[in-house]
Amino acid sequence: MQKATPFKLRQLALVLAASAALTGCASTNPRDPYEGFNRAVFKFNDAVDQAALKPAATVYKNVLPGFVQTGVGNFFGNLADVWTAANNLMQGKGEEGMSDVMRVAINSTFGLLGVLDIASEAGLKKHKEDFGQTLGAWGVPSGPYVMLPLLGPSTVRDTVGLPLDIAADPWVHNRNMRVRNVGTAVRVVDQRAALLDASTLLEDAALDRYEFIRDGFLQARENRVNDGEDQPRHNVWPLKSKPAAEDKPAESSPEAKPESKSEAAPAEGKPATAQADSEAAAPQAIMPPPAANTASL
Repeated sequence: MQKATPFKLRQLALVLAASAALTGCASTNPRDPYEGFNRAVFKFNDAVDQAALKPAATVYKNVLPGFVQTGVGNFFGNLADVWTAANNLMQGKGEEGMSDVMRVAINSTFGLLGVLDIASEAGLKKHKEDFGQTLGAWGVPSGPYVMLPLLGPSTVRDTVGLPLDIAADPWVHNRNMRVRNVGTAVRVVDQRAALLDASTLLEDAALDRYEFIRDGFLQARENRVNDGEDQPRHNVWPLKSKPAAEDKPAESSPEAKPESKSEAAPAEGKPATAQADSEAAAPQAIMPPPAANTASL
């Protein structure tokens, strides 16, 4: 009997998410129209976590020395920097993309294949980008919230980009199946161990953990897609949109003259209130409306 690989499990998660889009239950939350399905998947994921993943992560955190856990996280983080660099470049962020390329080069050589994060010590900031964020930077709306089996919270846009994220992960191309599967398991446990304290606090504090996780994920995802900016980033490739400060109201022609003294410019020291209000509102009028934006393991 053929064993299920992590790649096949991810494919199954994508199929189930697609079925949710076709058979989703009604919800009062416009960002979560499939809440009934999502809550069922959330309960399934939570049961798997409580039965297997959380206990394994607890043992991992308590038994392995801290420097070993740090080395594991650095190694897989260095692999993730490869795809992060590609996404930054696709989003038109050349400086960040080249910084990520330098991170991979430094950590893969001087950092012993990424086990040591020399690049961060050298001042190269670590980024985290995926194709869902790239789609968001290109102006693709996030779509409804989706809870993926085994993979956790996501959105329709991020789910569409997930197959490319998986295919671009260097680790999945390891031809040694045993090493690849063991490494994938260690990677998942290491990521879960990093969230133990936060998950314990969530279990004790949140009245509705599903809503807390959903709202927190959507807000954090939107912040990451917009790079922490208040306004959404749209159509950044091939040319980034110009800042609103560069767009100025059209100036009146110098030849135009007021028809009467009442329409003339106000005297010095007495500003025209209507004109000041219209100029203050102009930048807001040209800003794009906020969009709902959204990752998983």
